[in-house]
Amino acid sequence: MIWLQNYDPVHDQFLSTILALIPIVILLGLIMVFKTKAYLAALIALACGFLITIFIYRMPVQIGVMSTLYGALYGLLPIGWIVLNVIFFFRLVSEKGIFDLMQVNLTGITRDRRLQLLLIAFCFGALLEGAAGFGTPVAITAALLISLGFAPLMASGLSLLANTAPVAFGGLGTPVIALAGVSGISLLTLSGMIGRQLTFFGVLIPIWLIWAFVGWKKTWEVMPAILVAGVSFAITQLLVATYLGPWLVGVLASLVAMSSTILFLQKWQPKNIYIFPGDDIKVSPNASQPKNELRDYLKVWWPWLILTIFVILWGIPQIKGLLDLLTLKINVPFLDKLVYRVPPVVTDKTAESAVFNFSWLSATGTAIFIASFITGLIFRFSIKEILLIFIKAIKQVRVSLLTISSMMAIGFLTRYSGMDATLGLAFARTGVLYPFFGTLLGWLGVALTGSDTSSNVLFGSLQKITAGQTGINPVIMVSANSSGGVMGKMIDAQSIVVASTATKWFGHEGDILRFIILHSLMLAVLVGIEIMIQVYIH
Repeated sequence: MIWLQNYDPVHDQFLSTILALIPIVILLGLIMVFKTKAYLAALIALACGFLITIFIYRMPVQIGVMSTLYGALYGLLPIGWIVLNVIFFFRLVSEKGIFDLMQVNLTGITRDRRLQLLLIAFCFGALLEGAAGFGTPVAITAALLISLGFAPLMASGLSLLANTAPVAFGGLGTPVIALAGVSGISLLTLSGMIGRQLTFFGVLIPIWLIWAFVGWKKTWEVMPAILVAGVSFAITQLLVATYLGPWLVGVLASLVAMSSTILFLQKWQPKNIYIFPGDDIKVSPNASQPKNELRDYLKVWWPWLILTIFVILWGIPQIKGLLDLLTLKINVPFLDKLVYRVPPVVTDKTAESAVFNFSWLSATGTAIFIASFITGLIFRFSIKEILLIFIKAIKQVRVSLLTISSMMAIGFLTRYSGMDATLGLAFARTGVLYPFFGTLLGWLGVALTGSDTSSNVLFGSLQKITAGQTGINPVIMVSANSSGGVMGKMIDAQSIVVASTATKWFGHEGDILRFIILHSLMLAVLVGIEIMIQVYIH
């Protein structure tokens, strides 16, 4: 049975838009206002969304069921598999007291908690995003921060906030590659445009991060170091994106930012060292920095080095292509090529593919699992002990896996039913304000799907068509979909669940969302204003 999407099912564009918003409003309302557990809120929102797709959008029941199951499976692999193995890694490392040693070791670079946050959440997180994406940086940096003494809310929220500017080029440029595929615009052209649009935000995000942590006055005290990290990241991102393409933008920009900041901190430290009230380290403003020998750094950081190497290796196209030879591709029955997107979302009627890739070997989570297993062996755990720790990790994340699967089921149901396009067309009908609201469409797309890649696939073509109809440069608006989208990454439901799982702060997803949502919206508005300036004042 072939089914054509209908973006105005009740023949009233405003009412159709309201109906498409209901699952989102229910999900956010239950979590933020009524403080419902995330998994329960997701299941309720999913049930409401399913009823709307069947009875309002007239989606065939079997297509609705299979799109829901497809999303749930995608929530388990690759996303849930990443979360599980990050927790597995952290349980192994924590068994050996590495986190206590790390806190001492980090003081060899800086005692200041603001600068530790800058190095871990922004610099190291950007490296993980550039290499892997799919929740990896949030899971790892949030767990790392809480192990170093950061409060759960701060560890979760600040890791989400830091994981923004690098997202457009995450996973070795996957979002940009997908955007070029659906828009037909040159890959290098899009890469360069996105790099230019995000240059300012590459500098702004680390400033915003520290401000959200300690306020403006204490942020100003470490502004030199923040600017070193932000400016070095932004310039490298711009140059690589413009001249080399999207593949290594995140990796190279983060490495330059991290190395530049560490070298700078060897010569400069803030006059007032910011520490937590309960810290064991008591310092005076003029205290000298302890010097760590190379062997001291290696003792603490080699597990992270192994983890990073495996994550990067798994992201290299040649290696990933080789590992993908063992991927089992399953055409989802009653769904694959049976749902058609139609104009004005696309130029011509287009069948939506639905192929579940059982990528048990090439998935990023597998790289983390192998790195964890090797780490356990080096720590001299027996294989039995390693497996027992893995089982404990499964028990720890079982509710989170249910939540992530439910969230992804909502996203896939929204996509295949056409509710996402109903919302997208509402943004596109905003006249001269389209550059602003078109940018927010990218933000909404990532907030709904949890992926800049998915948002680009969903709305890249629509942005190009609408821009052409309104006389706006399509390159700007297609790129804006990705640039605006990165600011939605911090509030997508699956990322919030990943953060709460990594910090062992289950049931507090509403607190995290309330902490981060205003930051996300304000940053998205700033991107929209920048795009308006780029379109009308240039």
